[in-house]
Amino acid sequence: MTEKLIPRPAATVTLVRDSPQGFEVLMVQRNFQSVFVPGAYVFPGGAVDAHDGSEDIAALCTGLNDVDASRKLGLVSGGLAYWVAAIRESFEEAGILLACNDKDEIVTLDDEVRAARFHAYRSRVEHGEHPLSEMLKDEGLRLPLQHITYFSHWITPAGAPRRYDTRFFVAAAPPSQKPLHDNRETINHLWVRPAEALSLHKQKKFDMRTPTVNTLRLFAEHDSVASLMTCMQALGDIPVIEPRINKDGLRVLPGQPGYEEAGTEAGRGKF
Repeated sequence: MTEKLIPRPAATVTLVRDSPQGFEVLMVQRNFQSVFVPGAYVFPGGAVDAHDGSEDIAALCTGLNDVDASRKLGLVSGGLAYWVAAIRESFEEAGILLACNDKDEIVTLDDEVRAARFHAYRSRVEHGEHPLSEMLKDEGLRLPLQHITYFSHWITPAGAPRRYDTRFFVAAAPPSQKPLHDNRETINHLWVRPAEALSLHKQKKFDMRTPTVNTLRLFAEHDSVASLMTCMQALGDIPVIEPRINKDGLRVLPGQPGYEEAGTEAGRGKF
């Protein structure tokens, strides 16, 4: 019998922008050596760690406290850590820092000296050598959680080699920052229109997993950041989506034929 793993709390953030090519999302490609979804195109994200829920980091957050964050996620406590994890992972994996000064202005990284300084911070934060909270204190920055919207909740199917209980967030990308994959967990990055990514995936030229595909289908209904954010901010209760693996090893989602019959430990299907 396949061992049933307890899903690990995780967060991912979809960074979006308006461009001359149209409404785009930022995607990064996972390292082919990764245990979890190797080679797939994903949104920046990862597991929630202990520091994400610390008092030090909570004191540096604006626009949301743990009580309200937990309520939005349907948790008793600890919800704020998911927003923090989304910001931290965006910085570590894609080089985009969603932080602001005391005037609520998002930090700019278009100056070479400042960009180099934050690049050094990024490496130290990623390797656990310098907590995110210390970097924020050093630079006089805060985390503006009011600019980051929660919109989806997925749990990896039972039977997968790794399982995550992932909250999905969306935020407008800072115009003065350029993404840069970390060349460790992620090996490539690109801005792409949701419809284009879905078309490439259908042609088997762009590997993506079920939550990513479903997110892009949702985003493809919009033609601007403003339209998307208005829709996401108006969402009410957000249901958890937990795919199951049927006897043929295929993923089925809630509401699809065969979902109720599918065993939650039937195989090691992809997320």
